[in-house]
Amino acid sequence: MVYDDRSREGFVPEGFVNPRGTEHAGLPPGSLGPKHNAADHGAWSASIEHIQVTPGFHRGDWPPREGMTLEENLADLERHARDFAERAGFTYTVLAPDTDDVLGCVYIYPAREQGHDADVRSWVRATVPELDRELHAAVSRWLADAWPFPVVKYADRAEGGL
Repeated sequence: MVYDDRSREGFVPEGFVNPRGTEHAGLPPGSLGPKHNAADHGAWSASIEHIQVTPGFHRGDWPPREGMTLEENLADLERHARDFAERAGFTYTVLAPDTDDVLGCVYIYPAREQGHDADVRSWVRATVPELDRELHAAVSRWLADAWPFPVVKYADRAEGGL
């Protein structure tokens, strides 16, 4: 997923310690990185149509309908890891309990538009659509409790799921 460089500098305040996951919300994401390449690629590439109808992904810019190679995905994960290290954006993977199976991802990046401080998007793989609303609720609480953003753009989830 590609975000432009607008508003990256000063995205989070100096001294802010970014949270490592939402364990307090009952979900175990950790920062997404190159070590997740095969599992991440498998999760989203098997869920392209599902992700593209997930609220927040309506523009269709990601995932690409034609997919990506593992090498292209690795480059994407390396960029996300670099953003995380530079505090320019934060991407977390959602793993199945006690495994390295990727169930979804959460992206926290600078706002693309005026009126809010951060753009947040999340997806879950097509095999676990029931987790989408649970993840959205947990991440929404986590953003309010642990992040320094007064106004966040994070597409609501409708009753009944996707």
